[in-house]
Amino acid sequence: MRDYAVEIQKRVAFIRGVLDSAGASGIVYGNSGGKDSALTGILCKKACDNTVGLIMPCGSRRNNMEDKEDAEMVARQFNIELRTVDLTAVRSAFVDTLTDEVMLTPDALANIAPRLRMTALYAVAASENRLVAGTGNRSEYYMGYFTKWGDGAYDFNPVADLTVTEIYEFLRYLNVPENIITKAPSAGLYDGQTDEGEMGITYKSIDEFLLTGKVSDEEKKIIERYHNASCHKRRLPLAYKE
Repeated sequence: MRDYAVEIQKRVAFIRGVLDSAGASGIVYGNSGGKDSALTGILCKKACDNTVGLIMPCGSRRNNMEDKEDAEMVARQFNIELRTVDLTAVRSAFVDTLTDEVMLTPDALANIAPRLRMTALYAVAASENRLVAGTGNRSEYYMGYFTKWGDGAYDFNPVADLTVTEIYEFLRYLNVPENIITKAPSAGLYDGQTDEGEMGITYKSIDEFLLTGKVSDEEKKIIERYHNASCHKRRLPLAYKE
């Protein structure tokens, strides 16, 4: 049986070690109201009292409604400082400026919000001697389901080795409200967007593949297609060396 108490202690020790080595005095992370940010925030708060979560609505109605309420609920339960930085107007101005020069594709538009959020996180971090905590999980990483230089950018990540299934198990151990666990995972890129709907496969199947390798041929094709197409996201930028 998994010893969550011991594992939490190890993750807390990891975070404290990262802070010490960087000479940082605090942590900032994106509090999206989702499962991954909930666990990241809880672990960071246990490691460092000077942890702040940013709610960053960026054009999606869900950002300002269900997700915001869930983010506030987790912050209250675990006494995590919360700030709201509304990036909606910034995104609109940015898109308007770009569309004067280029026809933006749907993918390009969807990736603007995660990159603006990361810009905000690093601005706060640089101003307050904080490190940026990442919130991505193992399942998303394998599929490449994250934005390069967006939510894929961070100083450290205390949950990167956990599948979505394992994230849920940790949250239940920590008594996080069940609605955080049961709501459909979404990056909030646009209204009505869900991770599983966009990928065409469930996290349960992805996790089954990662943990046992046992999935249907069709599911394996989907997983391999996403993984192979996103290799560039998981490597350092290419640089010429003579």
